[in-house]
Amino acid sequence: MDSVTSLKKFKKERTVAQTLDYMVNLVKAGVDLFDVDLGCYDNWWLPHPPNSMPSGCFLPVARLVKEYFAHEKVLSNAGLPVPVVAVGKLGYPDLAEQALRDGDCDMVMLARPLLADAEWPNKAFAGRTREIRPCIGDQEGCINEFVEGGHPQCSVNPRTGFEDVLAREFAPTDAPKKVAVVGAGPAGLHAAIIAARRGHKVTLFEKSDRIGGMLVPGSQPKIKYEVKNYLAFLENELAEAVKKYGLKVELNTTVTPESLKGKGFDTIIAGVGGAPVTPRLPGIDQPSVVQAVDLLRKPELAAQAKNVVVVGAGAVGCETAHYLAADLGKKVTVVEMLPNVMPGMCTANRGHLIHELESLGVPLWNCTRLVSIEGKKVNVKRNVSATVPDPYITWTPLLPENIANPFAKPIQEELQDQVIEADLVVLAMGLCPARDLYENCVKTQAAPEVIQLGDAFQTGRVFEAVKAGALVGRNL
Repeated sequence: MDSVTSLKKFKKERTVAQTLDYMVNLVKAGVDLFDVDLGCYDNWWLPHPPNSMPSGCFLPVARLVKEYFAHEKVLSNAGLPVPVVAVGKLGYPDLAEQALRDGDCDMVMLARPLLADAEWPNKAFAGRTREIRPCIGDQEGCINEFVEGGHPQCSVNPRTGFEDVLAREFAPTDAPKKVAVVGAGPAGLHAAIIAARRGHKVTLFEKSDRIGGMLVPGSQPKIKYEVKNYLAFLENELAEAVKKYGLKVELNTTVTPESLKGKGFDTIIAGVGGAPVTPRLPGIDQPSVVQAVDLLRKPELAAQAKNVVVVGAGAVGCETAHYLAADLGKKVTVVEMLPNVMPGMCTANRGHLIHELESLGVPLWNCTRLVSIEGKKVNVKRNVSATVPDPYITWTPLLPENIANPFAKPIQEELQDQVIEADLVVLAMGLCPARDLYENCVKTQAAPEVIQLGDAFQTGRVFEAVKAGALVGRNL
């Protein structure tokens, strides 16, 4: 705020003391109840705390207001204490209950957790907490939909926002099929579980030793604890489908079109995910070069490294960089060809992660292209022009790709060859759909019906994977 002209005017805004006094006057004017949080739309991650923020992050603020009201003997116009409502990542029944018992607040308000599971209160009351579908805090289906011109949805609940179109109950099939689902990522899991619940005879094949697909490496960083919760929920859902609906699960199993055809399936659903992109550059095949998803699955790959370069500043690259710096204590540099890091990511999540990376001292080199890797030297070509956007700006949201910004200044090119010392290079350059299984199943006519699903169809997010899998399961 001292150095950025556009932010200087915010430096002397309302203080905590002034806010508390303001609230007292609001009570005198007739306000009966307060919900307490922080932030504004110049700092999106505070009013919309993302997955990288801790749960219950605003409880200290709610307690502060309660204690102030008690100390000042503030009463409503009816002569009663003014209830203080806590908000902000309280979608955990144990945490919400503890907040009430500890006197941090008088009530708990939920928003995103109810988009994820409208039955949250009923399940919590009944003690069925393992059945609560948890919010993962990615905000792609809720907050980001407003930015992109959509309507509120939910990444983990495909029915949210479509209650008038999708029935609460799954319609039993009147023509049961023998179905093979290949790949136990979020898309394949939803397709398999819903199809089994509807009465189809389903077998789920997974080549690894556990379900989850990209959710497994995606839940490795500590800041992704909500994805880990969601993965546990899916494991519980799958166990129920196995027990109640006869869903068969075969882990550590690699299938081929021939092996599937030999089992007489009516429908094959190929949800085998995507393959990480590896550029064709000198030195890319060195042992010190690994994919981000492999590193997240096997953190020991970074055990001997002190200096790490992450190539790619999308969501995966920046979350991996944060994991390396915050959880593993590495010195990390991120390089990205594009002018902006994490384009398309929800503004709140993007802003907080950039803030965290800056706090950790992680350099973000945008407009920088990887050229080659020679031993422990990473050669890049970097645009050092003063017109290159500052990657650490968090107070200005990025516009969607289809909206032109008439105020955007053109980026001039002033390229320099630069070298970064690194013991380890981590590639986070996206995924390519793994189409081979689908195409070969079609070619060999392995089943009368073959469906491509999830990242095997088009690489995306949990949001798209869950919605696609659920719709396929509903429509078989």
